[in-house]
Amino acid sequence: MGDWNLLGSFLEEVHIHSTIVGKIWLTILFIFRMLVLGVAAEDVWDDEQSEFICNTEQPGCSNICYNKAFPISLIRYWVLQIIFVSSPSLVYMGHVLYRLRALEKERQKEKACLRAQLEDLEPMPEEHRRVERELQKLEEQKKVNKAPLRGSLLLTYVLHILTRSVVEVGFLIGQYLLYGFHMSPLYKCTRPPCPNTVDCFVSRPTEKTIFMILMNSIAAVSLFLSILEIAHLGIKRIKKTLYGPPRRYITNAGSHHPMETQFAGSGSKLQAPASCNRSLLHPDAVSEVALLRSEMSPGGNASLASALASAQLQELTGLVAWNHLCF
Repeated sequence: MGDWNLLGSFLEEVHIHSTIVGKIWLTILFIFRMLVLGVAAEDVWDDEQSEFICNTEQPGCSNICYNKAFPISLIRYWVLQIIFVSSPSLVYMGHVLYRLRALEKERQKEKACLRAQLEDLEPMPEEHRRVERELQKLEEQKKVNKAPLRGSLLLTYVLHILTRSVVEVGFLIGQYLLYGFHMSPLYKCTRPPCPNTVDCFVSRPTEKTIFMILMNSIAAVSLFLSILEIAHLGIKRIKKTLYGPPRRYITNAGSHHPMETQFAGSGSKLQAPASCNRSLLHPDAVSEVALLRSEMSPGGNASLASALASAQLQELTGLVAWNHLCF
């Protein structure tokens, strides 16, 4: 059997960007399919043709009967099954890499915007230290190197689960039509050039039956995990739709109603300055800056000015991972 290292390295990357159920599915694929197939199952079928013995001396009869009894070696069939079931994950990984590049570009824009804001701040040592901490957080986010599972990436993830589930079902049906789930020790062959009905004997039928049941059971568990993962994602989506993300209530220089976070001073809709790309900013953070600016008078006190500077930092950094980019 061929080397699994290349496929394994790709699937290790998929493991990083999967849900907990997806990680379990990949673990089963690695250990209970690739490992079992490479270490144990292959040896059981080594003598598949050499020990397929028919009680006839007619030239060509044994080969014809073997071809009829085993249209495709089960080892090669299972290898193809693993490759085809894993292929949708490789497509998903391609989308992940594209998304990571896009997020890195956005992160660089945010860092540039944050540094520009740092230059505009009045000399406030505490706020400068906070900006440095936020810049450090951006660097740490880069080290995580994991794309958030939402938007078009979530759609690709669900589609790749559905595709591999359909492929899994197709291979299970195909194996049932070719061999069933039991390896008979005796095969009766009537195909020419055999002169009459010929009895052919399969080597180690019980051991092969055990491995057939094992591999089909693993495939069934993998299929169940795929269905469970779709249900898991669906339940999370429903909960998010019903309850939504937690709201932030702004309390600075007095309490404000949550609806006030949509408006600034004169009641107009907030607009992000053209100097910064605000596509990644949390709307509550943007609104907090607007409210504080509207409350400041030309001779405002220092505490309110400090609060405004702090809110500006919140606006700029604003949970970069919260973004809702769709590619």
